[in-house]
Amino acid sequence: MVERRAFSSTTLCKNFRHLDKSGSGTPTQARVGFLLLEHFSLPAFTQALDTLVTANLLRPGLFTSSTFGLTDQEVPSDLGLVIRPDAALHSEEIKRLDLLVVCGGYRAELRIEPPLASVLRCASESGIMLAGLWNGAWFLGAAGVLDGYRCAIHPEHRSALAEISKSTQVTSEAFVLDRDRMTASSPHGAFQMVLQWIKALHDKELAEGIEDILSFEASRYRRMKSSRHLSVSAPLREVVKLMDANLEEPLELEQLAVYGGRSRRQMERLFKEQLGTTPQRYYLELRITEARRLLQHTDLSQTEVAVACGFVSPSHFSKCYSTYFGYRPSRESRHAL
Repeated sequence: MVERRAFSSTTLCKNFRHLDKSGSGTPTQARVGFLLLEHFSLPAFTQALDTLVTANLLRPGLFTSSTFGLTDQEVPSDLGLVIRPDAALHSEEIKRLDLLVVCGGYRAELRIEPPLASVLRCASESGIMLAGLWNGAWFLGAAGVLDGYRCAIHPEHRSALAEISKSTQVTSEAFVLDRDRMTASSPHGAFQMVLQWIKALHDKELAEGIEDILSFEASRYRRMKSSRHLSVSAPLREVVKLMDANLEEPLELEQLAVYGGRSRRQMERLFKEQLGTTPQRYYLELRITEARRLLQHTDLSQTEVAVACGFVSPSHFSKCYSTYFGYRPSRESRHAL
């Protein structure tokens, strides 16, 4: 019988099976609606939606989403793809939401009809959180629900919003969260906006888990900036970056110490004081964590994952994996297939 090993505090939050802190009770579900304006930014919309979907992957049932149009007809996006909304926008449907996101776009016409302005004011009076993507803030401002708020909007439309809503503070930021209003000026801003909202609703571990899945470099087989959340001294940060960059062929501790400008004993002391673990264990947990991500989110075989994460043999990999997770890697759930 192999004794189970717990992750150290630093790598615990990176392993998705440990992210659910809701206990046995049913989590409170937030209902999100997306109003798709004609020529809305499809990348901004999908960035926001993907963030919610990924949150549900890590902790099922946190969010529901639905789409609305000004009518029940199909809505063309800025990329030419067409989406048929779930329903036409009206006040009774909106009152069931916790968040309503107005999805604008570069070519979305800056014109607001009385029914839309009325629905947005009704949502505001009902205590529903309001958000705008790309130039979505203009429509919030035109409806009079951005007075006294800071906001983000695409640069092409800042002056137009400042003209129509003079008491709104128009910023050059990618996204802004100001009380019960959220706005983003770009697709990346949409991702960060929703991520920060989720973090405020739940916790930073969930937000970091979402980033670990969605913040990739061009290669889908490696994460980007996996040590970005660590608050450690400069020498230790360099060593951790080296560990992250050398998972397939792990470096010896003596090599890491040289790169960090410290002796082996000094390096061991830094790890103990700042990360609460040993360099060897931290390195192993990085490799195990990356192995789990690859098993869950790629189609690599178990042997390929073992090689990619620096294990000397499939049997050694299986033993280490079982020690941390309590089951063999062959039993890991495949989310990407």
